[in-house]
Amino acid sequence: METNKAHLTKDGIRLYQPDDFAGMAKAGALAAQILDSIAEHVFPGQSTGEIDRLITQMVDEAGATSATIGYKGYQHASCISVNHVVCHGIPGDKKLKSGDILNIDVTVIVDGWFGDTSRMYVAGAPSRKAERLIEVTHDALMKGIEAAKPGNTFGDIGHAIQLFAESHRMSVVRDFCGHGLGRVFHAPPNVLHYGRPGTGARLEEGMFFTIEPMINLGRPETKVLADDWTAVTRDKSLSAQFEHSIGITADGCEVFTLSQTGKFHPTYGV
Repeated sequence: METNKAHLTKDGIRLYQPDDFAGMAKAGALAAQILDSIAEHVFPGQSTGEIDRLITQMVDEAGATSATIGYKGYQHASCISVNHVVCHGIPGDKKLKSGDILNIDVTVIVDGWFGDTSRMYVAGAPSRKAERLIEVTHDALMKGIEAAKPGNTFGDIGHAIQLFAESHRMSVVRDFCGHGLGRVFHAPPNVLHYGRPGTGARLEEGMFFTIEPMINLGRPETKVLADDWTAVTRDKSLSAQFEHSIGITADGCEVFTLSQTGKFHPTYGV
């Protein structure tokens, strides 16, 4: 059942109820668990199609539903974006090479709630510049999450991410953003990963949304390939992304998609 439509802010952002946090936590935990489990299957010589097949199997075995299979014609349970692919990379026959970095993005539906998260992986050992990009992107997401609390604005979140990334001479992708979610996949607001402090809608308890910065080693511009999904950096520079789904609480936020085994960052085994 859809949450009462009366609970909307003046900006059209749904405010969920305290009981709804449990549903989001359950969906988020499954999405995170799947990304934990797939880590051992990322290695040189592995195909992105096989990774997606395993993810599809994990979703099915959990009794959940993939939010992406059938979404606007998409036919996979994950997006897998390798090296200079910014987002929405389509799994296929491509085999990973040693040193490749990749983002794996999964969204599941559990009891009507959407759990959406992505993280970075490395096939073999990353180059120093790739390792640094992954580190900055991860920390930029955490800076955004730190700013996610009642009374702050969405501009505060974007500014925290932008300031941190640009201080490391990297750029923030502007063509894609985070989004509201809950019992729907995409809803208001658009969560920009750049911005000015104090601008945008004010954060209120009960808002559910993703923060998912895409950070490039080069310039921020992207282009979408002929398949109408795959977005790449125009200058072919490496790109990285991390994503959490969160809910605003009375004094901060709850992260629904935390890794229960500490595998959110690809250096967990080091």
